[in-house]
Amino acid sequence: MKKSLIALAVMGASTVAFAASNVTLYGVIEEGVVVQKAKHQDTTVSLKSGFDQGSRWGIRGVEELGNGYSVGFILEQGFNADNGDQAVAGKQFSRESILYVTGGFGRFGFGRTGTLASGAQSNNILTGWALGTGFGLSAWTSFGGGFSRTDNAVFYKTPSFGGLTISAMYSNGYTGDDAKWSKNNHYYGIGAKYEANAIKSSLIFEAMDNKGTEVASKTAGSLFNIGQWAVVEGYDPAKLTDAQKDEYKAWAKTSLDDATAAKKRALMINYGLEYNMGAWTPMFAYQWFNQDGGKKTHMFGLSAKVGVAGGDILVGGRYLFGHDEALTGDDKVRAWNLGAAYIYPLSKRTALKAYAGYADSSKGWKDKEEVAYNGYQLYLGMRHSF
Repeated sequence: MKKSLIALAVMGASTVAFAASNVTLYGVIEEGVVVQKAKHQDTTVSLKSGFDQGSRWGIRGVEELGNGYSVGFILEQGFNADNGDQAVAGKQFSRESILYVTGGFGRFGFGRTGTLASGAQSNNILTGWALGTGFGLSAWTSFGGGFSRTDNAVFYKTPSFGGLTISAMYSNGYTGDDAKWSKNNHYYGIGAKYEANAIKSSLIFEAMDNKGTEVASKTAGSLFNIGQWAVVEGYDPAKLTDAQKDEYKAWAKTSLDDATAAKKRALMINYGLEYNMGAWTPMFAYQWFNQDGGKKTHMFGLSAKVGVAGGDILVGGRYLFGHDEALTGDDKVRAWNLGAAYIYPLSKRTALKAYAGYADSSKGWKDKEEVAYNGYQLYLGMRHSF
């Protein structure tokens, strides 16, 4: 009797292990100290969660269907390690929530995920900038354009053809699709990525039509919620600073006689190139951004990843020029920044990170009191993944 019970227990345990063998719990916790000062502002010292890599936990799984087909899912929630808050209030899986199918045709799926050039999530194909979309003012989107994660997305990625893949994405409503189609904010993206031997490169075109802003209104705030406003301004909606939130609140109270801010279409192209030379990898990146009634800019970046003393040095410099039609008076803008980071692995899962960056702007942005445009940042932190 005892042997039978033991055998049943072993079989039961084996069944559970087999059923769960393709489901993985994973995550990243990153926290450190940031010292920063924006132009005409006080120096601040604060604990910062996810300064480079956003703190998150997630579950992913895959089921093999046979004949080369499989179904998978990713559920990923962001959080702030310094206070335990959700990264995006009200969203249970704010970073990614997708279901997808793969096979000989490629990969097709839908849900909430990062846009093609967002630098985040499983559909990101951005290349060419060593500091990525993390590291504060050195993030590729800090003063350039950028679309972050989108709800109601459908995406497709082709199989690799000699290292070349094509990705396409459409969102039926960037933050919601409950209204009729013409009243939703739609995202469109198509991009190519080449990765073979020492070369990695990508070319991405993205658009946001912002159709949902075309409504009669008495205030600017009823035209754009804070997430939509952040996209238009080139901020990451998931990483808004207190100063940016205050900027939105002030702007949202602006009186409008009619829908004068309607149809703020945004277009963006990103190109990146990397060449792995062994000890170091030089990189080049370019962005063209065009926003109706807003920024029309060109941005160039040179950066590199260099292996030093068991870790990696990431260094990069960028220059942006163009116009910001939202400004009164001189709408010409110029901006540049320099940043360097060192990542030292203590183990396969744990690393120390240090960063320093400086930004300076001129023309219409010379007095912009934000650290990404005029200021400096210092960071020291630790990242652990599981």
